[in-house]
Parts: sequence; C-alpha cells; structure tokens
Amino acid sequence: MRRTVKYYRIIWLRHDLTAGLSVFLVALPLCLGIALASGAPLYAGLLSGIIGGLVVGFISGSQLAVSGPAAGLTTVVAASIISLGDYKIFLLAVMIAGLFQLVLGLLKFGAIASYFPSSVIKGMLAAIGIILISKQIPLALGYDQPDFWTSGLFNLFSTQHLLSSFQNFNHHISKGAVLIAGISVLMLFLLQQPFAKKLKIIPAPLLVVATGIILNGGFTGAGSGFALQATQLVNIPSNIFASITLPDFTQLFSTTAIWKDGLIIGLLATLETLLCIEAVDKLDRRNRITPVNRELVAQGIGNMTCGLLGAIPMTAVVVRGAANVDAGGRTKMAAVTHGLFLLLAVLLVPFLLNKIPYASLAAILLITGYNLTKPKLFRNMWSLGWKQFIPFLLTIIVILLTDLLIGVSIGLLISIYFIVQNNFKADYKMTKTVHNGIPTEYIKLNSNVTFLNKVKLRKALDDVTEYSVLTIDGSECNFIDYDILEIVSEYENKAHDRHIELHLKGIKKVNVTAVH
Repeated sequence: MRRTVKYYRIIWLRHDLTAGLSVFLVALPLCLGIALASGAPLYAGLLSGIIGGLVVGFISGSQLAVSGPAAGLTTVVAASIISLGDYKIFLLAVMIAGLFQLVLGLLKFGAIASYFPSSVIKGMLAAIGIILISKQIPLALGYDQPDFWTSGLFNLFSTQHLLSSFQNFNHHISKGAVLIAGISVLMLFLLQQPFAKKLKIIPAPLLVVATGIILNGGFTGAGSGFALQATQLVNIPSNIFASITLPDFTQLFSTTAIWKDGLIIGLLATLETLLCIEAVDKLDRRNRITPVNRELVAQGIGNMTCGLLGAIPMTAVVVRGAANVDAGGRTKMAAVTHGLFLLLAVLLVPFLLNKIPYASLAAILLITGYNLTKPKLFRNMWSLGWKQFIPFLLTIIVILLTDLLIGVSIGLLISIYFIVQNNFKADYKMTKTVHNGIPTEYIKLNSNVTFLNKVKLRKALDDVTEYSVLTIDGSECNFIDYDILEIVSEYENKAHDRHIELHLKGIKKVNVTAVH
C-alpha cells in the first residue's frame, strides 16, 4: 500500500498536477457553456465538472478519461427541463439516469454501445450539433428578445417592409456581443488548423474566454456602446453552495415522464461515455484498456450524485480526455486534480468567472456544434454508400422534427431493415449444369443461414427439376438455423417422390415433428 501511495505521489507531482491544471483550463469554460446551452443554472455545470473529477475520477478504472457535462446531452437535458417544468423534478430524472447506468454496470452490460450502428450514433451526434448551433446563435448576437427563430429572424424575412424590420432586428442585437463572438469563433477555427499546433500552449477555450473578458473590459472602460450589459455576462453566486437546488423527492412517482427522461438521459450518457472511453484508450501510449463495466458503475454513482446535489448529468468527454493525454497525464489523479481546481475556482474566484461574456461561451459551443456536424462527416457517410447514409440522414431529420428517442429508434429500425435485407440476399448460391444428360443442381449455403432465409430456400428447392441430381452443401457454414435443417430434412421425402437424387454435405439431419 505504501508503494502505491508513493508511486501516485511521485507521478502526481511530475505529471498529473500540470495535466490536471491543463484539463481544468479546458473544462472551466465548457462547464459554463454546456450548462448555458442546457437551460440549467450555470453553477450546475461547474458542480457536474467537480463531481466528474472528484467522484467519478476516483472510482473509475480509466487512467486518462475525464468526466464532466457533455455537449451530447444538451438537447435532451434542455428538453427535459422544459417538459418537466421544474428543475427540482429534473434532478430526479438525473438520479434515475445514474441508477440506470449503475445497474447496467453491475449487470456487466458495458458492451451495449457495440449494438448501436455507427451510422445512427453519428446521426444522433450530428443532430445534437445542429441543435446546439441553433441555440447559440441568439447568444452570439446578444439578442435580447425571446423566440429568436420564430419571431425575430422569421419576421425579418417575411415582412414586406424589409428595411424597417431590419432596423428593428438590429435594435435587439448587441454589437459588442457580435464582435466578441465573431473574434472568438475565428480564433477557435484558426487554432484547430494544423499550422496552429505550436500555438496551443494555452487551451483554446480559455484563450477565447480571456479575450472576451479583455475586450468587454476595454469597451466598458472606454464607455463604448459596445460594452455588454450585466445580463450578457455569467452570473454565479458568491456562495454557490448556498444557492444549490435540491431534488424534490415527493414528486418521484408523480409522472412517468420523470422515469422516461431518466432512462433516455442514462442511455445517451452511457453511449457517449463508452464511445469516449474507446477513443481515449486509443490515445493511451501505454495501451491500457478501461474496464467498461466499472466505468458505468462510476458514471452511475457520479450522475446519482449530480442529481442529489443539483448538477446537470455528465459523461466521459473526449475533449477533456484528449487534453489530459496532450498535457502528459499518467494516472486518474489528473482527473481528480482537475475537479479539485474547479472546486477552488468556485470557492475563491467567482467574481472573475462573472466577467465572462455569454458571447464567448456561445462561440465555444458554436465550434463544438460544428465539429459534431461538419460537412466532412456528411461526405464520409455518403461515400460509405446509401445503406449507411440513409439511417444517418433519417436519424438527423427525425430528431430535428420530433425528439432524440424517436429519431434514434427510427434510425435503428432502418439499419435493422438493411441488415435483414442483406441476410436475404446472402443466403446461398445456386449452380445448374447438365452432366451426362442428367440435370445437376448445386446449392452452396453461405456462412450463416437463419430462419429469415426459409422462404427463398424452400422456393429454390421446389423449383428443382424432376429426375435430377441435387447437392446441398453446408460444409463452410458457421451457423445453420434449426428451421433450415427442418426444411432440408422434410425435402428428403419430397426428393424421393420426385425422383431427385439428393446429396447433403455438412448438414445434420433432424427429426421433423408434425404440428397438429
């Protein structure tokens, strides 16, 4: 035990302390921005990051993954808060999500993500990216009226008096917010380019936030009309723990919507976590593999803690994990350290956090949304063929028109349809020849033949010419369904009656029981 403690202390001082600081600098603006995009109190994002570091980081078996609020959950979280009508009730859904993940982990269902087609998962994330972008545009413009899309922008292009409508629209946007957001988006875009790798000493999100604070400070000091209003800046209470909203347990069984939302959040958080773990494990230079069932247990406990303490749900996040690897993190103490730094920031410098413009956070999330749904993704999916592209595109469209659960369900159904269709096509190959004047037919069964192939195989057997020789070859099959074995065994009697000489290779005969 002493060796273990000493080992972690040395590694922490040499590597994980600085890595944890780097991840903290990346995570801080993301925690605020994702809470903002989710329609939750800003402190809820910070609490989620703190719990992700101190609780999940400690329990998790991953040495490099870092957990916190995730962009992939913003859509479902925002919709759940609105539909449930009370943040206290929403927190119950978060606890249910955590319980769901905990049960999955204990039942060792960590491989669940492997059963979701990648086309559907990519479509889901792309739809989330589009929704994320649409929600951040009003904040990036500093638009001070509700219903930006339905009233503000729609009225601008639907009226006959375009000039006066434009002037009215212009009156409701903030030039300072537009300038800060525009510069921030440009900075983030440029810093993603290959030539900017050497400039990444300071994490891009932190650089954007610092730029926003400096610009607005300059506008305010100069008495400029570009200065942002107090409502356009982050507002975190000086005593965050006195302002925490706790769940209302009296409403736990008041509506099934709480449980439905909890299961959806839990499933989505599980998928995103497992995808992140897979990606981060590939980045690990020491080739360590994360125990996925333990990770689900850790995430479940973390999300139950989030719901209990008023935080938004979390997942393992690729951006944080990649930042940890890039900064030289070695063990999970880097994740714990990042959580500790978040806690210290909330306790010691809330006044500094309150200088951050919403426009800066909106810019970070605009780029996050773009990365989830960039044109390159659509081109890549198209290049894979329409059997990959159609489930991908339909998942996006249905999510945008309805909700995430329906969209993913439709995408899964379409993917299953293509799988079944392929199975029908790839059941067997038939060759017809004539040998010494006798018709000879050869049916070669492919690797897996299931009950889905019954109809086509039965028809093929019924079409075999009388007074011929038929060979059915299953010698290279990995699996032959019992239904297929029954059909072949039944056909033996038919073949005799039709004077067909039947030969079987690699096919087991079974007793056929008549059903009366």
